[in-house]
Amino acid sequence: MDDASPSSPATNLDPRDLIVSHIPALRAFAISLARNGATADDLVQDTIVRAWTNIEKFTPGTDLKAWMFTILRNIFFSQRRKAVREVSDPDGLHAATLSVAPAHDGSLAFKEFRTAFDRLSAEHREVLILVGANGYSCEEAAAMTGVAVGTVKSRTNRARARLCELLGLEGKGDDFSRPDPVAMAVASALQSSGV
Repeated sequence: MDDASPSSPATNLDPRDLIVSHIPALRAFAISLARNGATADDLVQDTIVRAWTNIEKFTPGTDLKAWMFTILRNIFFSQRRKAVREVSDPDGLHAATLSVAPAHDGSLAFKEFRTAFDRLSAEHREVLILVGANGYSCEEAAAMTGVAVGTVKSRTNRARARLCELLGLEGKGDDFSRPDPVAMAVASALQSSGV
């Protein structure tokens, strides 16, 4: 069996052997959607269980991480639809007690970004994480989310513009062909901080 990286589409490994390598990215994506560490952990666990038990539905040679992101996203929005009648935490008071501020020099900037990012809708956070932070193309993000490519582009543009507005930054990114370096840095910080 040859060595293959977890992101390599062509591999002789059983896809189940590669699932664990995607946990950090899944957790960061789950946190961006759920805004709660415990809920994000539950989403990741449910995603792994579903991916493991439905591995025969995965097409070898395709992007396993994208497939798992789609599963996670579907679980999140399915749970969100079911929770319509449940009590929410709109002010984030409970969620704020579950987080730890980053302990680095840029903690103030990160806190400002996080506050602004939290004010975005779940759909806008989703496209920024998929397109901006994880580097998926709008076409790939559209396939994962089940919406039209134009909708992904529009959401990404509106999300970036709103985020810039909330942060008091000039201009907005409208190049959808490459990852947004700022969003990638924030996603990396989220993954490494375990938030």
